[in-house]
Amino acid sequence: MLREIVLDTETTGLDPRKGDRLIEIGCIELVNRIPTGQEFHRFINPERDVPAEAEAVHGLSTAFLRDKPLFASVADDFLAFIAGDQLVIHNAAFDVGFLNMELERLRHPALAMSRVVDTLQLARRKHPAGPNSLDALCKRYGIDNSKRIKHGALMDSLLLADVYVELLGERQAANEVEPVSP
Repeated sequence: MLREIVLDTETTGLDPRKGDRLIEIGCIELVNRIPTGQEFHRFINPERDVPAEAEAVHGLSTAFLRDKPLFASVADDFLAFIAGDQLVIHNAAFDVGFLNMELERLRHPALAMSRVVDTLQLARRKHPAGPNSLDALCKRYGIDNSKRIKHGALMDSLLLADVYVELLGERQAANEVEPVSP
């Protein structure tokens, strides 16, 4: 049994070393590259204001996040959900950088990049002329992303799971079913 976790985050900005923080984590479980319905999703109080330009991307405001839990109170549940399994992330260095900064604050071990499949790197190898954003890949593979008005960690993870299987060229095999004779 192959268990993988498709993961996405939303943040207050682009650089955790400059004080930007996680504000949302969304994960879905794949077993043998098929979503199981098991999900991990949390909004997180970043203990700082969300800049207007970041809010414009994901729609998450300082006011909305104010009463959400701190990363410290969701970290153990998050780590239990991902366990030691492979992580599937689009532009992985970004998300892992933020997760590791939060884990470092709690004196938890960092997530190793060796356990990560970066779908952006896969897409760049498969489609070197691009574009290779999540929206562009959904369009390329005919994946319906019409419900994606703004970036959202759980929605983006669900879309990425479909993109990932397409990037690996495994969609047909997963969906081929022998017709049943009447």
